[in-house]
Amino acid sequence: MNIKILDSWLREYLKTSAKPADIAKHLSLSSVSVERLERKAEDYIYDIEVTTNRPDLMSVVGLARETAAALAEQGIEAEFKKNSLENRNQGKDFPVKIEAESNLVNRICAVVMDVAVKDSPKKIKDRLEASGIRSLNNLIDVTNYVMREIGHPVHVFDFDKLNAEKLTIRKSKKGESLVTLDKKQYSLLGGDIVMEDSNGRIVDLLGIMGLENSVVGENTKKILLFLDNTDPTLIRKTSMELGIRSEAAVLNEKGVDPELAMPALLRGIELYKGAADGKVSSSVLDIYPNPPKKHEIKVSLEKISRVIGEAIPEDKCRRILRKLDFEVTDRTDKLLVKVPSFRLLDVKIEEDIIEEIARVYGYQRLPSILPPLNENLKFTRFETAFYWERRVKEALKYFGFTEVYTYSLVSEDLYDGPIENALTLKNPLSSDMTFLRSSLIPSLLEVLGKNKGREEIKIFEIACVYKKRQKDLPEEKLLLSGALKKPNVSFFEAKGILETLFEDLGIKGIKFKKRLDGAGGAEITRGKDYLGYIEPVSADIIDFELDFEKATSFSTLKKVYNPIGKFPPISEDLAVILKPDISTIDVAEEIKTTDPLIVNVSLLDRFEDIRTFHIVFQSTERNITKGDVGKVREKIKKRLIEMFQANFK
Repeated sequence: MNIKILDSWLREYLKTSAKPADIAKHLSLSSVSVERLERKAEDYIYDIEVTTNRPDLMSVVGLARETAAALAEQGIEAEFKKNSLENRNQGKDFPVKIEAESNLVNRICAVVMDVAVKDSPKKIKDRLEASGIRSLNNLIDVTNYVMREIGHPVHVFDFDKLNAEKLTIRKSKKGESLVTLDKKQYSLLGGDIVMEDSNGRIVDLLGIMGLENSVVGENTKKILLFLDNTDPTLIRKTSMELGIRSEAAVLNEKGVDPELAMPALLRGIELYKGAADGKVSSSVLDIYPNPPKKHEIKVSLEKISRVIGEAIPEDKCRRILRKLDFEVTDRTDKLLVKVPSFRLLDVKIEEDIIEEIARVYGYQRLPSILPPLNENLKFTRFETAFYWERRVKEALKYFGFTEVYTYSLVSEDLYDGPIENALTLKNPLSSDMTFLRSSLIPSLLEVLGKNKGREEIKIFEIACVYKKRQKDLPEEKLLLSGALKKPNVSFFEAKGILETLFEDLGIKGIKFKKRLDGAGGAEITRGKDYLGYIEPVSADIIDFELDFEKATSFSTLKKVYNPIGKFPPISEDLAVILKPDISTIDVAEEIKTTDPLIVNVSLLDRFEDIRTFHIVFQSTERNITKGDVGKVREKIKKRLIEMFQANFK
């Protein structure tokens, strides 16, 4: 919500010597955002953005109250000037009977006046137009002026057009139609708050917009000045359904304070007397079935200081709150705060009171320090199972994989393992959904089979499999499985994907070993822990499966920084003759652990029984020589002969 007001208008309710730039600065720091400050002749215009939880600041009076509190706390003398109008119009009866359902209306204030239609005074015109409101005539301009100044929408009827022995406020029926004062016709959906006159005509769409059949015009002699405070939920519903986003509707749907209705009516009477030669011809009507229920909040001085992070003196806390119209009563080590009616929807708990103190005190004045660390504070691990699952899914997505979801129930053909070990449903829906699966791979291969039109496809799934347990519920194990389909797919492509995934998860010490069951591919292990396998299925399909929970138990986000070496490395290649069944990874690991000077070992080439390893030597403390490398080379040869019966070319 945005509001534009003139500085001269604001100062009718604000006594201060502060310059407009200072007002804009301190309002922005403590309350609303002053988006722009513009010079206009001898005046200034504040263009202010108001958050939706503060409808009380969509008014000159509300902003003056905030400004007085903000300036005073920053050492600038400022005082909020209240307009204390009194209701002195009690002499005549109110000529219209108004009936309303109590659940629709919070308050109705009204008065009948004799008026003369003419141009508005220059001050009213200038202030409205500076606020972005078009001046029409004195009768309409006064309603807009009061709404902008006090903050409560106001409506005026041509009294003679109402046929108003009785006005009834009710909910509309579906299909009822009306024409608004801008000559647009609407068909109501039902449940809207409307008012009908003695002839059964709808004469007002309450809280949103007046109607053509009761609008004031050039020939108006008598008016009904009318303020209604109604259910904001129904106002919002009707406004959105009909697409009527008048300023009154936008304000009313936020929950305008009904306590503002009478001050707004009295201000309207005052302005009509000057701007329209107005004369009151009735008593002032005030129907108030639902006054706001005020509440009190207790907040300790210790908590105020603890939450804000600085000890705010007790007298300063009281002064700030009272300047914002909160009533404050002292208790032992506590403040008992009564919330004003215009903040009931916004201030409900202790932290809300603390926020009021902090923002007016000035966030910019709070120290920029971290809160002290509690020695008894227990840190919980950030990397939960859900975190790792999300991270793996993100990684595989960027590796080109597509996640699939398959059924946990499978047929006998898709069950992996001896069928006597399977968990079987007693009453399966069909033969295809009889067994709880023990592996995800058959389901993934079925997905590949159903996508025959695609030459290349990468899919994965993270889901549970089930294992039978005696006299207990089945064991659920979370697995990660994937399948790759492409012409001449390589085992090393799948291995590379998993190695990159393990690196991203921070899992060290992973080894790929030839499977002992002779099925081809490789087992994946870490130390003594078996994590899963890679399995070639055919010339164009390869799959893998991991124990996800066990694998991610080794995951970490901790990184170790190894500085770039100051001294140059030396590298050389070593050709080793090995038996075919000896693992290259095991040999490389033995070479790397032989001496601290060895920083990297990789397989450079393999031909028949000869494997050539590329070895990098480097020291963090000095330049190494060929002599140093020669000594380490001899240690490597000795260890490989002992461990693997190796020979050398």
